[in-house]
Amino acid sequence: MRVSLSWPWRLLVCLLVWTVPPLLHVVAIDRLASMVRSGRAARTHPPDTVLADAVDWWLNRLPWPWRTTCLKRAAIMYALLRRTGVDVELRVGVKRQPDRSFAAHAWLMRDGQAYLEHQASTYKSFQVIAAFPESVSTPS
Repeated sequence: MRVSLSWPWRLLVCLLVWTVPPLLHVVAIDRLASMVRSGRAARTHPPDTVLADAVDWWLNRLPWPWRTTCLKRAAIMYALLRRTGVDVELRVGVKRQPDRSFAAHAWLMRDGQAYLEHQASTYKSFQVIAAFPESVSTPS
């Protein structure tokens, strides 16, 4: 059964999808993450997977600078989930590829596990270089 978003949640998803990706081009990720406060959780909210589906739907249809990347998706989902009271962490990591180039990835963690990742094991090969909230200890 498909659960649809209520109008307030559609509006919030739309607002975050339209504002966060361009901001990532001009504002440091740590500053942007600090703008998101847990605060009071929304009394009622849709399932986390429904929010993720809505974010993915928008990001897959919009042009640059909105076009989907893991950082844009993770930053938007971090803002949405913190708003709903879900205690998630936003992590950014890097790894060296076999050709000596670097790759980066951003993902969410919840209770020590990747959360709402398309490929849950992808993050394991990345060295965490940033985590939000900052009180989270990063493994070395």
